[in-house]
Amino acid sequence: MATTINSTSLDFNNIKSALKTYLQQQSEFSDYDFEGAGLNNLLDVLAYNTHYNALIANFALNESFLSTSQLRSSVLSHAEALGYRPRSITSSQAVVNISVTVPLGNPAPSSITLPSGTKFTSSVAGVSYTFQTRETYTADAESSATNTLYRFKKSNTYSSATNTAQNTIYNLPIYEGTSTNRTFIVGTTDDEQVYVIPDTSADIDTLFVNVYDTLSGTSYKTYTDINDAIRILDTSTLYRTQETPNGYHEIIFGTDTGTVPVSGNKIIVNYLKVAGADANGGTTFVPQSQLSVGGTNQTISVSTVSNSAGGASRESISSIKTQAPLLYASQQRLVTAGDYRTQILNKYGTTVRDVNAYGGQEATPPKYGVVYVALQFYDDISASTQETVKTDILQNLTSALSVLSVSTEFVTPTTTFLELDVAYNLNPSLTSSTSTAIESQIRTQIETFANANLHEFNKVFRRSNLITSIDALDDAILNSRMDVRLQQRFTPTLATTKDYTLTFPVAIAEPDDANRIIGSSRMIVNGETVTIKNKLESTDLEISTAKGTVIVDNVGSYNPTTGVVNIQGLNPTSFTGDEVKLFVTPANQSTVRPLLNYILAVDLTRSTVTTLIDRQNLNVIL
Repeated sequence: MATTINSTSLDFNNIKSALKTYLQQQSEFSDYDFEGAGLNNLLDVLAYNTHYNALIANFALNESFLSTSQLRSSVLSHAEALGYRPRSITSSQAVVNISVTVPLGNPAPSSITLPSGTKFTSSVAGVSYTFQTRETYTADAESSATNTLYRFKKSNTYSSATNTAQNTIYNLPIYEGTSTNRTFIVGTTDDEQVYVIPDTSADIDTLFVNVYDTLSGTSYKTYTDINDAIRILDTSTLYRTQETPNGYHEIIFGTDTGTVPVSGNKIIVNYLKVAGADANGGTTFVPQSQLSVGGTNQTISVSTVSNSAGGASRESISSIKTQAPLLYASQQRLVTAGDYRTQILNKYGTTVRDVNAYGGQEATPPKYGVVYVALQFYDDISASTQETVKTDILQNLTSALSVLSVSTEFVTPTTTFLELDVAYNLNPSLTSSTSTAIESQIRTQIETFANANLHEFNKVFRRSNLITSIDALDDAILNSRMDVRLQQRFTPTLATTKDYTLTFPVAIAEPDDANRIIGSSRMIVNGETVTIKNKLESTDLEISTAKGTVIVDNVGSYNPTTGVVNIQGLNPTSFTGDEVKLFVTPANQSTVRPLLNYILAVDLTRSTVTTLIDRQNLNVIL
């Protein structure tokens, strides 16, 4: 006879049932009616108490591990142990050209300065936001017969494409936010020094930390974020930050990371108090003041290079759980492809949505001693900002942390589109929806599936998963099938004979005697509306009309194994749409696995949904 209580099932009813079973096995309660007795109330209390304690123990145990933690404070604690600093709320950034024009006859020095903190105003959705410079910029006089022009510039820039110095550029970044100072006085060494910025709107990436020798003195040392340090010496002046449970940030000076402030020092922390993503989308930036040139106030002219973007809220719990272990594994160095992805996402996650990196030996043709990096930016990030981010990655990240003699080159992400032809069997007696409505549901499901499972690097398309989700939309959908094609796009030069090469991320089907493996959208060649096709039973390509009349017998070929399509001697005079779409049948339609710099998406305009009425379950009564 059992004399123990089963403690593995912690549901209330299971606990109470286990208690009853235990008591019924005792001789004192062998014929006791628990349901109708007052003891039933005591069993409820015991069961509830056990259930509550079990829940509390389970919650406490979950909070002990990063992957199962639910409280942000617990996740922050685990991330700190791994050396990961979650991203704070971040400032929206715009790129502008700033200039001043001085009319002839006014004082015009050889150069002028635009001070740090020069403010501009922009409106987004009816709300006004303040942007400002964070550096001091200079401009040299450019004289003409009517005026003197000053264009503010930044120097020592580099090209991300060639990794070499380039000419001075005039695109200047301005940041949304209000400049705010916090002052701390260093106490005696017997006290534990705590420096907390009591502001949940502080962008920690904009911190300037200056430590003054005395309360009234002007001599100070500038401290640097430890995440930006390459080498730490005894004389290094470094700080680190960590998020506190109430959403504030604490500044920490460690005795094992260089020098620390001493008693009597004054610490002034400057940062931007920002609005985050709300300030994204600013298009026009109006200066809040004039600039004194030779003692005369002059109007500042501003032209927008890229709209404000990159503002974001603090990092989410799910993102911290994902990124903290990866950053810990990279150990502040760039050795594996995963290290590149982790470090770039950690430092540039407000502008870069996804990253893929791979060695040059994987490229076609191979190039050794190179790491290729593909960056997928958020949609609202302008081309100039993208170039700035790439330059910053080369200068401040890969050049410092990568393995010696390994260089970094950027490649453009290539989107390969899926064309899906869905045919499904419909039993009309099992639904009140029309076939048109169900077809619309299927199209919506395809789009939802693509948004959730594609559009990023290394995302694999599995046909069975999509078919399963389509079959589950309505009981009237008896079954479905799907044909898959892949599509690449290119823009040919009109009225010019040129060669084009398109590379697909997977193998292409071998030619057969019944189906065309290669096809394209329409274009005009030799005055005829034509498409590109492969010849039956051949990998050679031809240009022919819809009726099968061959206009150009040989216009290239394709390689089924490598997925490369070579189009030779193409000379169209016009084409349909903005680009020519070339589509192929993959060798494996069930699984499309893109590698390297490829991203999958779905072309809904070239995808079809066909209804097949299936009345096999209808009963006809005569």
